[in-house]
Amino acid sequence: MPGSLDGKVAIVTGAGRGLGRVMTLGLLAAGARVAATELDAEALDQTGQAAEAAGAGDRILDVVADVTRDDSAPKIVRAAIERYGRLDILLNNAGINMSLFRQPDMKFATKLWEVTPEEFRRIIDVNVVAAFLMTRAALPTMLKQGWGRIINVTTSLDTMYRGGMQPYGGSKAANEAHLLALAQELEGTGVTANVLVPGGAANTRMVSQAQQPDRAKLVSPDVMVAPLVWLCSNESDGVNGQRFIGARWDKNLPVAEAAKKAGAPAAWQQLGRQAIVPGSTP
Repeated sequence: MPGSLDGKVAIVTGAGRGLGRVMTLGLLAAGARVAATELDAEALDQTGQAAEAAGAGDRILDVVADVTRDDSAPKIVRAAIERYGRLDILLNNAGINMSLFRQPDMKFATKLWEVTPEEFRRIIDVNVVAAFLMTRAALPTMLKQGWGRIINVTTSLDTMYRGGMQPYGGSKAANEAHLLALAQELEGTGVTANVLVPGGAANTRMVSQAQQPDRAKLVSPDVMVAPLVWLCSNESDGVNGQRFIGARWDKNLPVAEAAKKAGAPAAWQQLGRQAIVPGSTP
C-alpha cells in the first residue's frame, strides 16, 4: 500500500474527525497528496497535526469550508489544483445525523414527525447537497484528464429505511441513488463513481456513548483504509457503480478477491428494473 498512490491528489470532505480523519491519514500513508476539508477548524488542525506526526510534510493542505455553500466547492477544488497541480480523487465523506442536535448523553430514536424543519434541512444539505456540489465542481478537471475517482460514503442499506434513523437514512439513500446515476453517466470516460461504507455503526462521534457504551462492539474506522486505497488506485480501473463494505474487506486475500468479497452493486440494482417502459411487455 505505501507508495501506491504516489502522484495522485485527493480532496476529502469531513476530514476533521472520525472516518474522515482516518481515511485522510490512510491516503497520505499510501503516498497521495490531500486537500483535507472541514468546517470545524480545530478538528481539522488536529488532523493536520496527526498527518505531520506521520511524516506527511507538505502533502496535506487544510481547507476550512462549509461544503453546503454553493461557493465553497469551486474554491476547494481550485485550492487543491493550485497547490498540487491536478485533482484525481474526490472523497465525499462529510455527513451528520441527529446526534448533532441532541445532548451527548441522550438516547434517541427520533420519530420523523419529531424532527424540526431546521434539523431536516441541515442533514439533507450536508449529506446530499454537499456531495452534489463537490462532485459538480470536481468533475470537469477529472473528465478533461480522462481519469478520476468519485467515492461517496453512505451507510448500510437497512439503515436507509429504518425507523428512528431519519432523516439520516433517507439522506444517505438519496446520496447513493445520485451516485449510481452518475456512475452510469460516467461510463467510458475514465472517471468512476463508487460507494464505500464501514458496514455497521462505526466508532465515531456519530454514535454516542449513550447509544453504545461498549465501543468495542462498533466497527473500527480503520476498515475503510484498504478498500479506499484500492479504489483510488489504477488497480480499480473500470470498477464503477459498486458499493464496498470496509468490514468485509479481507486484507489476507489477494486484492481482487478482497474486492469481490466486499463489493456489491451500489444502491438497489439487484432488484432489477421495476418500471413499465412504454413499448415493453409488462
